[in-house]
Parts: sequence; C-alpha cells; structure tokens
Amino acid sequence: MQKWHHIFHKSTGLSPYVWVVFYILPFYFIFRSSSTYQVVWGILMIAVFFVCYVLSFVSKGWLVYFWTSVQILVSITMTLLFGYMYFALFLAFFIGNIQNRVGFFTLYSIHLLTTIITINYELLSRNSVFISQLPFVLVSMIAVILLPITTYNRNNQEKLQDQLEDANKRISELVKLEERQRISRDLHDTLGQKLSLIGLKSDLAGKLIDSNPTQAKAEINDVRQTARSALKEVREMVTRMRGIRLEDELVHIQQFLAAAEIDYMLEGNPKLTNTSLITENVLSMCIKEAVTNVVKHSGAKSCSILIEPSRTDLVIKVKDDGTGIPGNDLYFKGHGLQGMRERLEFVNGCMDIVRNGGTTIVIKVPNAFHHQKQEVIL
Repeated sequence: MQKWHHIFHKSTGLSPYVWVVFYILPFYFIFRSSSTYQVVWGILMIAVFFVCYVLSFVSKGWLVYFWTSVQILVSITMTLLFGYMYFALFLAFFIGNIQNRVGFFTLYSIHLLTTIITINYELLSRNSVFISQLPFVLVSMIAVILLPITTYNRNNQEKLQDQLEDANKRISELVKLEERQRISRDLHDTLGQKLSLIGLKSDLAGKLIDSNPTQAKAEINDVRQTARSALKEVREMVTRMRGIRLEDELVHIQQFLAAAEIDYMLEGNPKLTNTSLITENVLSMCIKEAVTNVVKHSGAKSCSILIEPSRTDLVIKVKDDGTGIPGNDLYFKGHGLQGMRERLEFVNGCMDIVRNGGTTIVIKVPNAFHHQKQEVIL
C-alpha cells in the first residue's frame, strides 16, 4: 500500500534538468518591458519559480503541494504581467510525475482551471503581446491538457511493470523452494522406509546368525536387494521425478510390514482408474509415510489399508491397532504428518486422524474423470 508521503515518482531521469534550459525564454519577455520595476519583479519571480521547481522534486509530503502552489501563482502572474504563459508547461510536466492519485488529480484540475481562466482573461483584455503568440499558446494549452495525463499513465505503467517483475521473481523463488521441499520430502519418504526395512532385516539377521544361518543369509540378501532398490528409486526420482503407482507401492509396503512382523490386510482395488498420476504419486507417498509411522512408533500387531473409491472422490484409510498418537492434539505435526497434509493440499485433498483403539489415517482426494468424446445428434 502506498504511503502518504510517497507522492512523487522516483525515476524522473534527466527530464527535470532538461527543462531548466528553457528558463532563458522568460527573460526575452521581461526585458521588453520599459519599466525597471517590472524587470526586477520579473527576474525575482523567475528565481522564485526556479527555486520552487527544484524544491518540488526533492521535497516530500505537503511541501510538494506548497511549492507547486507557489509555482502556479508565479505562472499566473507572469502571464498577466508579461504575456509569458510557458511556465504552465513546466508545471504540466511536474504534475504528471506525481504518483499519488488524489494529489495528481487535485493539482491537475487546479492547474488546468487557472490556465484556462488566465488565457481567457488575456484574450478578453486584448493583450497584443499575448495575441501575437496565439498559435504557441494553443499548442501550450494542448500540452497542459495532455502532458500530465500522458506522463502519469506512463509512470504508472512503469511502476506496474516493476511490480510485475518483482512478483515474477518472488513466484520463481517460491516455485524453486516448493520444488526443493517436495524433492526433500520424496527422498525422506523413500529412503526412510527403505532404511527402516534394512534396519529391521539387519536386526533379524543378527538374531538368526547363530541359530539359523541359512535364514540369516536370506535376510542379508534381502537387505542387499532393498539397498539396491532404494538406490534405484532415488536415481529415478532425481533424474526423471517419475510418478509412483499405488499398486507398486503397496507391494513394497507389504514387504515392509512383513519384515516388521506386522499383519497386513488390503481391502479394495489398488488399480486406480479415475485418479491422475500426480494424485496417485501423492497418495503413494502419504501411505508410505503412514505405514512407516506404524512400524516405527505405533507398536501395532496389524495394519490394514482400505481403498474406497466413489463417484466424486477416493478415500484411503490406513488403520493400525497400536498405541495411537500421543497427546490430545489430533493435528499433531510430528512423524511427517504435516508433510502429508501439505502434499494432499497440493492435489486438493485432505487428511483426518481418528483414534479408536489405535490410529486411523483417513486420506481423501477428488477424482479426475477422463471424459470420453460423445457424438451429439440434433
């Protein structure tokens, strides 16, 4: 929001100083006067206008309006005494560079009204000096009307362009940040489950190495395969960021739960037909995180995954019979639950946590139907 004292456009360039060159013109009109008093008075007004013109560009707040008002009075006086109305062009340029909307239209209206009244007065009084330069007066009048509006609109366009560039830069940075967070979450979820599985199988192999060397060797082979699978998934994720199908992810989850000696039960069809690949990818990651939490924190003996598709949405429930989430806050941010919510929000989904003798993670996402083309007979 624009502050009250930011009423003047900052990037005026060299234009104010170029206008100063034209200060030589009023001396021609002044020295045509035969009165020494008028000459002195004219030189004094030129000096006052010059000082006020410079102060207007360097001042802030109400001082800008004060110095501009003095310039308007000097312009009117110069027109009435010497027939010199071209200070109005200086004012037209200056007013156009005011970026405060109310201040611009106020000064523009006052300047335009006073200029019209002064010109009409000179014409009615039949000032010969003024009438002799009538074509230039008409051109100046057109400039007084159009120059402030043109300059004001140009400055606003430049300001909007700068704001647009800043917004694009911020959006670009936010996109990069979101992408980094997404990749980090994907890596965390993928490696977290695989490393947990490696840890469980390594512990099991350590227990069986004396009593059942054959089974321990089999567990070590599983560890090796799991490590290779994790490495492959990470490479694929980094290089192609490919989507993960829920059907494939449930196979890994079954192996993961079996290694943790947790009973696994699946209800529903994991082949999703009305779900987009990006949504299925998010669902796979969320279910992987939920199951990892079951293994690490719940102490559960069984875990079930229920897939309930409907006409408008898809509901997936991950239920365990463990100790449940500690505390009274169902929106507990630990154990990656906040990351799951952020993922689901990206695909317009949501997540609820229900505690009923264990913990149930309820995930809901909208369906994305692929409409087939139909012929319409009229």
